Amino acid sequence: MSDLRITEAFLYMDYLCFRALCCKGPPPARPEYDLVCIGLTGSGKTSLLSKLCSESPENVVSTTGADNIRKYWSRYYQGSQGVIFVLDSASSEDDLETARNELHSALQHPQLCTLPFLILANHQDKPAARSVQEIKKYFELEPLARGKRWILQPCSLDNTDALKDSFSQLINLLEEKDHEAMRM
Repeated sequence: MSDLRITEAFLYMDYLCFRALCCKGPPPARPEYDLVCIGLTGSGKTSLLSKLCSESPENVVSTTGADNIRKYWSRYYQGSQGVIFVLDSASSEDDLETARNELHSALQHPQLCTLPFLILANHQDKPAARSVQEIKKYFELEPLARGKRWILQPCSLDNTDALKDSFSQLINLLEEKDHEAMRM
């Protein structure tokens, strides 16, 4: 065998060893989850999701008639694996009460009651924003959500890292649920 062929063979073997040790192929596919995102008009659902997808929130148009479609939310629950509930932490007392009632309904809904919840207290950058502790107390989350998997996180459009961290925590809850299902 000529020196050139030997060199090529060794280079190819080196390449194969390198691939076997370092490059085990493409990264594993990330699991996909079906999530339902609900919240009152003006809570920031579309803006937050657009920001998370690196789209400009300036181009977001508020959903018109969203209060009228609230009664149809449950049509989107089937097949969901998790819930994102967005609330405006700087909203009026009346809107906060409505959000509280809607969250309570969602937490108790037969199709959602066993799912992980990510509750985003949006608009934390506004002066009238309530703290996470105030929201937890006002929404009575501790007694209502006892035994459920939920996360309450502050957020705003200004803090993308906190928003991404919130979704990472939700994914962790979803993965825990997947692992529990595999054990059964």
